[in-house]
Amino acid sequence: MDNLEEDLTCSVCYSLFSDPRVLPCSHTFCKTCLDNLLQVSTNYSIWRPLRLPLKCPNCRSVVELPPAGVDALPTNVSLRAIVEKYQMDSEPRPPSCPEHHRQPLNMYCIQDRQLICGMCLTVGQHHGHPVDDLQAAFIREKLTPSQLLKRLSEERWAQVCELGEQLEQEKACCEGVVRQDRQEVNQFFQTLEVVLARKRQACLDALDKAGAEVSRAYDPLIHQVKELQEEQLDLVSLGSSVEDEDSPLVFLEKVHLFRERVEEFIKTPLPSVMTLSVTPRAAEYLQQHWPVVTIGSLEEAPVPKVRCCARCGGAGSEAGGGRSSRGVQDVWGELQPTTSVVLLGLLLLLAVLWVNPVGGASLGFSLMSRLSHLVHSLSSELITCVWDTLGRAYTAAGVAVDRWSSQLSAVGVRVFEHLAALFKTLTSR
Repeated sequence: MDNLEEDLTCSVCYSLFSDPRVLPCSHTFCKTCLDNLLQVSTNYSIWRPLRLPLKCPNCRSVVELPPAGVDALPTNVSLRAIVEKYQMDSEPRPPSCPEHHRQPLNMYCIQDRQLICGMCLTVGQHHGHPVDDLQAAFIREKLTPSQLLKRLSEERWAQVCELGEQLEQEKACCEGVVRQDRQEVNQFFQTLEVVLARKRQACLDALDKAGAEVSRAYDPLIHQVKELQEEQLDLVSLGSSVEDEDSPLVFLEKVHLFRERVEEFIKTPLPSVMTLSVTPRAAEYLQQHWPVVTIGSLEEAPVPKVRCCARCGGAGSEAGGGRSSRGVQDVWGELQPTTSVVLLGLLLLLAVLWVNPVGGASLGFSLMSRLSHLVHSLSSELITCVWDTLGRAYTAAGVAVDRWSSQLSAVGVRVFEHLAALFKTLTSR
């Protein structure tokens, strides 16, 4: 196509031939180009001849034109037809329909706002839709934007701006509320953390106090046992050295000293094994009291009072000799039936006070007076044994009172105080 365009181009104006005329020398030029060349050549002539001379731009030969000039030259009809066909082929063709092969998109569907072909309108998906010429639709809608712009009034713009400001204010207000609530949540849970930390530290302090009591109870005994161990090791070493002594006099002197130390070591009483129980246990206490604690009553949540209470002596308690080395079973074996009656009466009194604290008060006082006379008649050793047993019972009762203080009446508390005073009186005698 590029070579064809070059052949169809005039050598004077370098454009496609327009009304091509043929010179006598057989070269073709545009009629307008030949008129311009003829006018320029005749301007330099003093006289106008009957036949106008013209030099061909291609071959430079001088040709004579008839008096009519360029209009008398013949038209190159074949070349003009070729130029017109070339111009038609060079124009852009309308796009083809993607659904119908080689069908031009030459109609505008108003409903779907797109170009369609004739097949789309008759048998396709745009059947029955209103159509129009694309250029006509363009001209018809040309003024629509300006008409729509007129509808966008300043009042509408002011309303939109005011609405935007209101939304920004509402957003800022809500963000402030969220920010304040975030601070409240942080402060609330920080307070809970402080309270929980304080309660945790209080429980740990109670356990530390119980640990200190355990150390005070066991450390002297452990120290005494270690001293006995060191003493026995020294005696074993001394005995070995005495055996190796060759001098009779020195040997007898060392044996005498060794015998005295062994006799003294054997007579030294061994410390009794003290068995303590830590009450209340943390897991049981927390499971019993803390599940009912609410967040609002967290400050009033109970903290256990950990105590170390003596239990029955275990193995090795018999080595101490004397009353403290005997177990509870031995003490109970030596008690008379009267002592059993006393203990049974005390247990019965506790049961009566639990079932009917108010009504059993008078019965409790009379029973306590009789028990007092009965206890006075016992021997001193039995009184001591009973006191040890009742002391442990009183300790357990004290723990029960602390645990169930809200359920006991004032009368029951006074009875327990009376029992304590009675026991102290017995021990002071």
